[in-house]
Amino acid sequence: MNFIETRGNDETRPKTVTFSQAILDPIASFGGLYVPQTLPELGEEFLNKHLKSSYKELASDMLSRFGIDIEQSVIDEALALYDNFDDSSNPVPVVKVKENLYVSELYHGPTRAFKDMALQPFGVVLSSIAQKKNENYLILAATSGDTGPAALETFKNRANVRVACLYPDGGTSDVQRLQMVTEDAQNLKVIGINGVFDDAQAALKRLLASKSFKSALKEKNVSLSAANSVNFGRIIFQIMYHIHSYLELVRQNAITMGEKVYLNVPSGNFGNALGGYYAFKMGLPVEKIIISSNENNVLTRLFITGKYDIKGESVIGTTSPAMDILKSSNVERVLYDMFGDVRTKELMDDLEVKHAYTLTPDELSKLQEIFDADYCNGDEGKKYIKDTFTKYGYLMDPHTATCFKSYETCSNPEIKTIVYSTAEWTKFSPVIANALTGEVDAQDIVALESISKEANLEIPAMVKGLFSKKIVQDTIIEKEDIEKEILKFL
Repeated sequence: MNFIETRGNDETRPKTVTFSQAILDPIASFGGLYVPQTLPELGEEFLNKHLKSSYKELASDMLSRFGIDIEQSVIDEALALYDNFDDSSNPVPVVKVKENLYVSELYHGPTRAFKDMALQPFGVVLSSIAQKKNENYLILAATSGDTGPAALETFKNRANVRVACLYPDGGTSDVQRLQMVTEDAQNLKVIGINGVFDDAQAALKRLLASKSFKSALKEKNVSLSAANSVNFGRIIFQIMYHIHSYLELVRQNAITMGEKVYLNVPSGNFGNALGGYYAFKMGLPVEKIIISSNENNVLTRLFITGKYDIKGESVIGTTSPAMDILKSSNVERVLYDMFGDVRTKELMDDLEVKHAYTLTPDELSKLQEIFDADYCNGDEGKKYIKDTFTKYGYLMDPHTATCFKSYETCSNPEIKTIVYSTAEWTKFSPVIANALTGEVDAQDIVALESISKEANLEIPAMVKGLFSKKIVQDTIIEKEDIEKEILKFL
C-alpha cells in the first residue's frame, strides 16, 4: 500500500511513498500529513475470522491487509511487546461498568497510558528500518504528558535511534514528569520548555519541515522523524484496539456480530479518535464516534458548529492535561478523507494564517453523520469519578471521566458504548484523590497513598519507584532555544 498527502503534492516530493518512507519522514508537502491511498476492507468476514484470535493475531492480520513494506519477522518482534503488558493473553481488557457502557482499558503497558499501545511496537519497527538502511535517526516527540514517557520507553537503547522529547514544564502530572526526567539512556534527551503543549508541537512540526535543521542534521549523518501521531506509524497501531474492543463485546455476548456501537474517545491531538474513524471506514459497525473534550473544547465547537476558531485563545490548564490542546493535528486526516486535498489545504492555510476556518453547511452535515461531541469541565469530571467509584466500584482517570458526560448527552442509551480509557489512575492521583476524599493540593505520592487506602488498590511498583529515582534530565529552556538545544544534544 502506498501513502499520499493531505494537502496535495508540491512537485518536490514523490506523489506516493511507502509505509516505511512515510514513518521515516512524516511531514508531507505544504506541511501536510501522509494518509493511506486506499484502506483495506475489514468487514464481517474479517471480524468473524478473529472472534477467537489473540490481540497479536488480530493485529498481524490487519497489518498484512494494509500491505506495509515491513518484514513479517519485524512485525512479529514488534507485536511480541504486548506480551509485557499486565495480561499477555489480553493486553486490552474491556470492562462493563454499567448498563450499555463498557470501558476499553488501553493503559496496561509499561508507562500506564494508552500511548504504549502504539509506541511499543512502533519503536521496534522504526529502529529496524533505520538499521536496515544503515542510517541514524533523530526522533522528535512533543508531549502533553503520555507520548513522552511511552516514546522514551520504546526507543531507549535502540540501535540507530536518538530521541529528543519536548514537554511543557509544569504542564504534566508529577508521575508523567518523573517518568521522563529519570530516564538515563544515553540516546535520550528530555527538554522542558517554558510554554504549553501547542508550543512544543509547533516546534516539532517546524523542525520536521525545516530545510536548515535537516541540513544541520545531515552534517552529523542524522536523519529526522517523529514519534507524535502526525506519524502514521502511530496511527496504524491505534486502529487495532478499536476492532479488538468491538470483538470483546461480541465475545462477552454484550452485542451480536454486526450490531452498531458508539466509540467514545477522550480527545486531544485526535489520533485515538482517528484510529476509530479508520476502523469505521474499514468496516467496523459504528453508530457514531463521540468526541469528548475538556475546557479546551475547540473540537466540540468544530463538530457542533463547523467552526475551528482559536483566535486570541490560550490553552487552559485543566484536570485532564493530556487534552490541553488547541491544534489537534489529526483532524486534518479526516478533512482530507471527506473533502479532498485542495479543500484540506485551504482549511489548513486558513488555520495557520487566520487561526480559524469554517466548514460549509454541507461539509458540517457530512462530519456530523459520523461524529458528535461534548465537553466536560473539571468539577463535572471529578463528580463522575466519585459517583462511578461509589456506585459501580470503578476507578477512572480524569480523561476517561470526560466520556461519561458525553455518554449521557450524545448517545442513545439503548446502544452499547465503548469508552476508551487512556490512563491508569496512578498518572493523575491528585485530581482523583480530590474527587474521592476532598483533599486539596496533595503531592502525587501522598495522593497515590490516599487513593490506595480509599480504593483498596495497590500502587504499581513501576510508579511508586519513580519517587526515589534520580533525576538525570533537568533541562528547562525557552521555546526559542529548542533547535539549539537539540543540536547540542547531538
